[in-house]
Amino acid sequence: MSTDNNSPTRPGTSYVPALGTLMVDTGHGNRPGEFRGLSGPYWSLRPVSGGPEWEAVPGQVRPPTPAERLTAENARVNTRSRRGPAW
Repeated sequence: MSTDNNSPTRPGTSYVPALGTLMVDTGHGNRPGEFRGLSGPYWSLRPVSGGPEWEAVPGQVRPPTPAERLTAENARVNTRSRRGPAW
């Protein structure tokens, strides 16, 4: 475990990621999502390919592994390519 006081892996810290930061919600089956803001004591996350936000317990959210980041970015690119240009 990290000794950094702002580490997102330490429950109870005041760490809040920047908007759009990719995070993984371990409380919802390691579901990746972009941080969208605070909702009371919870963090709002949004699926990387779009869709409705959900609330996550901050102590159950962690940064993605390199493999999880690659998978999420690949899903985002695939979704954009299927939608076509946004004119």
